[in-house]
Amino acid sequence: MVWGRLKNIQKMPNLTIKEVTIQHVHQLWPYIEPFIVSALEHSQGEYTIEEARVFVANGQWSTVVAMDDEGIRGAALVTYYNRPRDRVAFVVAIGGKLVSNRDTWAQFEGIMRLNGATYLEGAARESIARLWSRYGMKTKYAIVGKNLNF
Repeated sequence: MVWGRLKNIQKMPNLTIKEVTIQHVHQLWPYIEPFIVSALEHSQGEYTIEEARVFVANGQWSTVVAMDDEGIRGAALVTYYNRPRDRVAFVVAIGGKLVSNRDTWAQFEGIMRLNGATYLEGAARESIARLWSRYGMKTKYAIVGKNLNF
């Protein structure tokens, strides 16, 4: 019985997490875009893929990818801002399959620290919040919204 279940378990790929320099974003965008499109489906229309690309191209958002020998397996967009006591790295969007484990999260945190971040945040739906809790993230508050346009 147990053997039958083990056959269905997919092996986690050996991934490297890297930041994409702004000089290379346009070259890699066709490989990154599908992951970001998938992630933005959960943002309830907050950003379009075109707007995300502009923020990345202008350097307002950074791009981080998960990759192996066969190519890019996932991508995240991160923005940085300052609070009185912290430099915050805020995950705007993240997409990919089988890209999140303790090793990849540690690599991701390392990149955030290299960029001066002292605190990591992200807007996350419940399933992602549960996943990120495995890596020490804690739910601080829920963000709710309402359109005020007439």
